[in-house]
Amino acid sequence: MSYSQSNNRDRFSRGRSSSYGGGSRNKRRTNQYIDPNKFIKTAKMTEAEVYVPENKFADFVVDPLIAVNLKAMGYELPSPIQDKTIPVALTGKDIVGIANTGTGKTAAFLIPVIDKLIKNRNSKVIILAPTRELAEQIEEQTRAIAKGSGLMGALLMGGVSMQPQLSDLRKNPQIIIGTPGRVKDHIERRTLKIADVNVVVLDEVDRMLDMGFIDDITEILNATNQDRQSFFFSATLEGKVRTSIEMFSKDPVHIMVKTGDTSDNVHQNVVNYNTKDEKIQKLHDILNDDNVSKTLIFDDTHHNVERLNDELRSRGFDSEAIHGGKSQAQRQRALKKFKDSNVKVLVATDVAARGIDVADITHVVNFSLPQTYQDYVHRIGRAGRAGRVGHALTFVEQRRNY
Repeated sequence: MSYSQSNNRDRFSRGRSSSYGGGSRNKRRTNQYIDPNKFIKTAKMTEAEVYVPENKFADFVVDPLIAVNLKAMGYELPSPIQDKTIPVALTGKDIVGIANTGTGKTAAFLIPVIDKLIKNRNSKVIILAPTRELAEQIEEQTRAIAKGSGLMGALLMGGVSMQPQLSDLRKNPQIIIGTPGRVKDHIERRTLKIADVNVVVLDEVDRMLDMGFIDDITEILNATNQDRQSFFFSATLEGKVRTSIEMFSKDPVHIMVKTGDTSDNVHQNVVNYNTKDEKIQKLHDILNDDNVSKTLIFDDTHHNVERLNDELRSRGFDSEAIHGGKSQAQRQRALKKFKDSNVKVLVATDVAARGIDVADITHVVNFSLPQTYQDYVHRIGRAGRAGRVGHALTFVEQRRNY
């Protein structure tokens, strides 16, 4: 796809893949025991300290085309991660950014990356994201910031026809956005060569590693130009995340703007049940509550998500389902209906934990227990955004011996 036009989504490439938006390499993890008391917490809404940025977007020394596009997008004052990242990234240094979800990380790396590509047409970037939804969001923002630049791009992810994707790759795109599994598939097919890629971006590093993509990421990064600029963004910098970043970066500048857990403004509680019939009836009652507006429900498998969605529809609820077994077109339609409030309930697997950016979700319901506490935090982080109080309810079977 050419970035001379920003509204021609159909020409951007698509691929095919299995669950979690990135190929078949995701390994099923063993459920971690989580004390149910960790699912109970009162929201702490503290008045956020007003951040006074050092720069305005107009102050950044970027190509005039980017400045025009940013102004058209209404960008005036940068968020903390943008304010601190962009000036450093424009100097060519590696960046490790630690920030909460929804803080503007995408623009923080796209602005300096696109500036570099415009000024040096031999430069190429590969941007990796854990899910199809997040990859699409990155691509959408890329089109807006790079509008009119003539840069070519390819979006490598699953669930749709491979042919448009192959067509875009034959045009030798400067911008490659995708999920690790699908990108690696193309490298193995020899339809993608990345030896000349000199900019690498890994978004949501912790989530990609948690989903089992470490081998794919290692192979991809080892195949790029070793004299490159690298961007790593993550909500945490612990254990294997730190080790992996140290392995692939050189003297990075660490930028920390995380301001506590994303779950601090989410009121959390459990819903106890004894039988399956009682469980579904309690969910029914929750969704009927006048205070429950837009709800994201998590279940653990494709089959269970479909079954629960069918049950809710049979009970008169307007709902949609989203999981890795659906085609990308189906996922896009379901997500759009949810974003536009044409349906108020979305049933999902953890594919949605990072990759759905819907600001007005009031409730997250864990109909199945998350596999790890980190998954739990990712799930409930979908609620309580944009300064609102959110609610998270986790179903816990009482007969289990805790």
